[in-house]
Amino acid sequence: QLQAFGGGLVQAGGSLRLSCAASRSTIRNRNMGWFRQAAGKEREFVAGIAWDRSRSDYADSVKGRFTISRDNARNTVYLQMNSLKPEDTAVYSCAAGRAYNSDVRRYDYWGQGTQVTVSS
Repeated sequence: QLQAFGGGLVQAGGSLRLSCAASRSTIRNRNMGWFRQAAGKEREFVAGIAWDRSRSDYADSVKGRFTISRDNARNTVYLQMNSLKPEDTAVYSCAAGRAYNSDVRRYDYWGQGTQVTVSS
């Protein structure tokens, strides 16, 4: 129901745009979030967006560098990542639910992730 793609290997300072494709029933009227998990670390919230694009939220570590957006007509959510740092290396996943913030308990659907690797 959710599938993230667009990851890859990029040098520090570079950019990537991740996409999260969803079925219409999964994304419709649901808030969406991006999370990441680095090797040996816990999953952490990256960014979230309300179902109607009216509000968004970002982790402090990515503010000013990442931008979340969504195209409801295409059932897709995006994460534009600029000025990437080695510490952004992780598996990035998207989720849909009742929240657009870091409260993982309020996300009902989770997709498989895509690997992002930033080299120094």
